[in-house]
Amino acid sequence: MQDDLLFDRPLVEKYDRPGPRYTSYPTAPQFHTAFAEDDYRAAAERSNRVAAPKPLSVYVHIPFCKSLCYYCACNKIITHNTERAAEYLDWLKQEIRVQGALFDETRRMTQLHLGGGTPTYLSNAQLGELMAALDEAFHFAEPEAREFSLEVDPRTVTPEQIHELKALGFNRLSFGVQDFDPDVQKAVNRVQSEEQVVELVAAAREAGFQSVSVDLIYGLPLQTVASFDATLAKIIALRPDRIAAYSYAHLPELFKAQRLIRPEDMPPPERKLELLELTIRRLTAAGYVYIGMDHFALPDDELSLARENGTLQRNFQGYSTHADCDMIGLGITSIGKVGDSYSQNVKETAQYQARLEAGRLPVMRGYRLNDDDRLRRDVINALMCHGRIDFAAIEARHAIIFRDYFADALAQLEEMQADGLLTISDGAIEVLPAGRLMMRNMAMAFDAYLKPEENRYSRTV
Repeated sequence: MQDDLLFDRPLVEKYDRPGPRYTSYPTAPQFHTAFAEDDYRAAAERSNRVAAPKPLSVYVHIPFCKSLCYYCACNKIITHNTERAAEYLDWLKQEIRVQGALFDETRRMTQLHLGGGTPTYLSNAQLGELMAALDEAFHFAEPEAREFSLEVDPRTVTPEQIHELKALGFNRLSFGVQDFDPDVQKAVNRVQSEEQVVELVAAAREAGFQSVSVDLIYGLPLQTVASFDATLAKIIALRPDRIAAYSYAHLPELFKAQRLIRPEDMPPPERKLELLELTIRRLTAAGYVYIGMDHFALPDDELSLARENGTLQRNFQGYSTHADCDMIGLGITSIGKVGDSYSQNVKETAQYQARLEAGRLPVMRGYRLNDDDRLRRDVINALMCHGRIDFAAIEARHAIIFRDYFADALAQLEEMQADGLLTISDGAIEVLPAGRLMMRNMAMAFDAYLKPEENRYSRTV
């Protein structure tokens, strides 16, 4: 992958259309309810029997929040009743026990991510209970082999609690900042001070966290180039190891909370591109490496090093440095990837409780990959992680002739080649600097399930 990132406004505008994010292939719309609990159990059993079973990665969904952020499209429960979270934790521990029994105890858990909602809605004592249950069921790897992260709402923790999170075993934190501008914060009902964030980042550094990440969103109501430039300057001064700058997808017809944002406050489409261009220019000038798909990292961060040495991975949490793991999803709506299958849990807490009460897994739907799916997944991962598809490597792994098998995809990519986004040679497809923002568009050419008229996805740039 060529390192330079070139922002070409006319090309960005041309290719900015709805498309999947490819955290999996096939993507979630292909999951179906014919895939049930017995299919998941069979997938887990197959994963234990392979010659070299993969390490385990665990995602835990904590759906609770104390207040509603209007931009949020996540599955969440807004409540001040902490008893609901305590009850949910009990059921979560039950699922952990049932899931843990499916995986060989010689396997080790190397990766953990707590997402939400607001994981720090749980008290540190409750998080301690959760970590103990996870260790008992899935057998934590040695500390130096772990990547244990959680998302932190700066409004919910103190510097002292940050130190306690480190003592619980977490070594990576992601702070949700979104924007420092007071007017933007009010417009999306997420008011937090710059001082809070600065104090917590300092506490994380002092506590010895390996990596501190900050999440930003561009395209929010009332954002201007000048206001977001001020936010970026403050973030750069904090020098987090990683920065995720997400494009806000305003879909009020799909997400009820977004209807609380005043339409007249929304920036015009051309401003979103100005904000993206600004973000890329400011962060790369400050020394951050563009990893891909909204993610930036310092040159000595593990993500940057993995991108450089060709070991970068991609999963449901985005980019990762860890070897390909079997990923277990816990909690409502969680998605897992075990062996050659994907699965997703039920979406409602009542269903979740009922399944577990009956001694069952709360799997609602899923998908088992066929040979063509595995081939296309390899191709799309190579593109998204490395910016290069080596025909010979794919041919050796899947016993195909690349140019014959993907003749239609190569024909679709010719226009992108003519636009200077990529090159197609005798032996490879290589992403060029002007094409690095359009890798989702390139991946779409290899998607056997994508329908041209589909508009269920966020825009690709």
